[in-house]
Amino acid sequence: MKKVAIIGAGIVGATAAYYLSKDKTVSVTVFDEGKGQATKAAAGIISPWFSKRRHKAWYRMARLGADFYPKLVKDLAEDGFSSSFYKQSGIYLLKKRESRLEDLFQLVKDRRQESPLIGEVAYVNLTEAQKYFPDLKGFNKAIYASGAARVDGSELTKTLLAGAGCSPITKKVSLEIKENTYLVDGDRYDAVILATGAWLPEILDPLGYEVDVRPQKGQLLDYYFENLETDSYPVLMPEGELDVIPFGGGKVSVGASHENDMGYDLSVDDSILEALENEAKAYYPNLSMAVDKRYRIGTRAYTSDFAPFYGQVPGLEGVFAVSGLGSSGLTTGPLIAHEIACLLTNGPAILDYSDYPIERYIIKKE
Repeated sequence: MKKVAIIGAGIVGATAAYYLSKDKTVSVTVFDEGKGQATKAAAGIISPWFSKRRHKAWYRMARLGADFYPKLVKDLAEDGFSSSFYKQSGIYLLKKRESRLEDLFQLVKDRRQESPLIGEVAYVNLTEAQKYFPDLKGFNKAIYASGAARVDGSELTKTLLAGAGCSPITKKVSLEIKENTYLVDGDRYDAVILATGAWLPEILDPLGYEVDVRPQKGQLLDYYFENLETDSYPVLMPEGELDVIPFGGGKVSVGASHENDMGYDLSVDDSILEALENEAKAYYPNLSMAVDKRYRIGTRAYTSDFAPFYGQVPGLEGVFAVSGLGSSGLTTGPLIAHEIACLLTNGPAILDYSDYPIERYIIKKE
């Protein structure tokens, strides 16, 4: 039996645990300190097709990450678990200058040839949009894509860990090397997956590595309504950081901020949250009618060139790391975790991990 330790129980760690648990020759233990997790700051939109980012390897990962969700949902359903965390509710995409919508419209229609998941793509005016998301304001024209989805990251990670049969050990742990094996929390493991996000430098620095990963603070707001069924409302994606994301049960999320200069700070910044709320109210004034409002704060990981990476840590056979996912973690995280599980068990991969070279971001100190 191969013993595997996973450090980090966010979207990557939980998905890796789920897929590794399907291999009956593998025993998995998951550790998580329980604070700052990037999944807590994730806004929850699966819609990478509108991105004009020129990094082709990133877009391929994001596109295939979106395509991976139906497989993940199917796998969990076959194991008897609900997929209520995921819904293809569609998206309304806005631009401050509506003339810029034409280029995006054509881009997404072209991309639909390789990603049928995009579904129907059409222009909608405000009156048409209000039929499916009542009381919207603040725009005249939007692009609608029916295949876009929203994900409840917290519900997804809980479902994945339940599917893996794992209850994370809530504890801050370190990685040690002793007699050619790896020690985590005093126990020996044959392999280790570091899914610690922005905390990867902290865990690899004692082993003599420099890691190009920085923390990005994210804050968002959740609004709760009585007697309002929001489950089928499309996501609203204006230009900039703001997203308005309806979930089931009368919950609407607003966010999230992208703060690159706050380190690992998890304190509430009322000015940031107020700015998000005011911008969101310009599109959905009914936020003022919410009966409850709560905030969430988490820490994402990003690299100096904003590109993600994964693979075996240079010089540490059997130790794998993932980081740099930024705000696309909910889109790309499950697929990357699946790929890490395949690397560990020699399973069939979807991505070419050489396109996301870990050695560019994790370097052994001289």
